[in-house]
Amino acid sequence: MAMMQEFKEFAMKGNVVDLAVGVIIGGAFGKIVDSLVADIIMPPIGKLFGGLDFANYYIGLNGQASNLSLVEAKKLGAVFAYGNFATILLNFIILAFVIFQMVRLMNKARNLSHKQAEEAAEAAPAPVPEDIALLREIRDSLKK
Repeated sequence: MAMMQEFKEFAMKGNVVDLAVGVIIGGAFGKIVDSLVADIIMPPIGKLFGGLDFANYYIGLNGQASNLSLVEAKKLGAVFAYGNFATILLNFIILAFVIFQMVRLMNKARNLSHKQAEEAAEAAPAPVPEDIALLREIRDSLKK
């Protein structure tokens, strides 16, 4: 029973919940990037390379005809699917770049808030300790 309680405490920590939310959002964002690459970026590139769907570029390793789709060619045997790999690689590069930019902006925001907090701490004078204030009062009284 103690192990279940320990697991519950672990699972309910803020970091675990934040991680779960990040994974869910990341999965959804990955689908958006997949669609961006497959539906927006790769069709013009495919048109430049002969009008075919770039993801269907492959080299048949079992003598498959080059006019088949990638799915049909895979049914007939092994293929070297370089077009599909290039599409997935482009997905990764775009996703990595966007995540890099997000982390970069978050770090800038965090550094800015830390800098503002440091400036506020520097601007506000430190309170004088009570014993120092008392000694100053005694000194001022003796001067009079």
